[in-house]
Amino acid sequence: MIVKEVTGILEELAPLAHAEDFDNVGLLVGDGNQEVSGILVTLDTLENVVDEAIAHNCNLIVSFHPIIFSGLKKLSGDTYVQRVVIKAIQHKIAIYSMHTALDNSVDGVNAKICEILGIMEPKILIPQKNTIKKLTTYAPLEAVEDLKNALYNAGAGTIGNYSNCSFTTKGIGSYKANENATPTKGDIGKTHFEEEMQINITFTSSVEKKVMNALFKNHPYEEVAYEVLTLENTNQDIGMGMIGSLNKPMKEIDFLNLVKERMHAKGIRHSALLDKNIEKVAVLGGSGAFAIKAAKAAGADLFITADVKYHQFFEAEDSMVIADIGHFETEQFTKNLLVDYLTKKIPNFAVRLSESKTNPIKYL
Repeated sequence: MIVKEVTGILEELAPLAHAEDFDNVGLLVGDGNQEVSGILVTLDTLENVVDEAIAHNCNLIVSFHPIIFSGLKKLSGDTYVQRVVIKAIQHKIAIYSMHTALDNSVDGVNAKICEILGIMEPKILIPQKNTIKKLTTYAPLEAVEDLKNALYNAGAGTIGNYSNCSFTTKGIGSYKANENATPTKGDIGKTHFEEEMQINITFTSSVEKKVMNALFKNHPYEEVAYEVLTLENTNQDIGMGMIGSLNKPMKEIDFLNLVKERMHAKGIRHSALLDKNIEKVAVLGGSGAFAIKAAKAAGADLFITADVKYHQFFEAEDSMVIADIGHFETEQFTKNLLVDYLTKKIPNFAVRLSESKTNPIKYL
């Protein structure tokens, strides 16, 4: 396999189009056409991780966090970021980052937290906006089914648990071809009227290129009439954080102790306990204080995240408990998720879970 074949498989799980605008995801270092000798999966790409990749003949590092986040102006080895990039290039090691693309996946970071903590039937907490688009086009009657099937195969027309979804309306289309045209139907210089179907079909932004390629490749007309609109509809399969319920309600302190144990937290900073049972739990891996309001609005009894500032704990306002368990701690199992995913997708291929320690925070 080559690098871009592996990254294509990863993008089925977490399309890069779903990453946040501020982020830097995708292939950050290396050649997408390079043959892959082995894959090392890590949370962070540090120098010790690159050394581990070299030792185990892995020339593709799949990392959750991007080693290059803001622009690099030089490669002199002055910083750990520069040293990592230099060493990777010297040893022809590609580095691919997923970060918020995986954060926003329904099967990503937060789903893994829910799995470990036993949070049942999790749903997206903050659906990402502007991810659903609608294509409207027009085709002669005899071409409609073939065109729709091509659009379905490209990923259009899938809504939740349903596929091959579209809406058609019959009408009369008209056009007049000039002397430079080669019309499929009708004559040069004469207005032609054709019984057509208007086809309406939705798709996610991540497959837009495939859908448009399918439209132009399979539409019978020389000039394709079409419109693409971005919808206000929310997509519950794309977005930040998750919320679900425990199988059985638990006392606050008991659940916090369970979280500490299962997430290997060295300590938990939390807002005031409210002396009530925990049943509904929201989670957001990494720096998730921005979702406090959403967790409260969703009725969470407790919200698990990281990097909460002093004054942000006040935002609990005695309506839920905010628990900061640590940035690394919320995301540490992401690499396990990715190893499991890749192993299922490409069995009998060398996929290795990094054993390097990358948590920069130490505790007394």
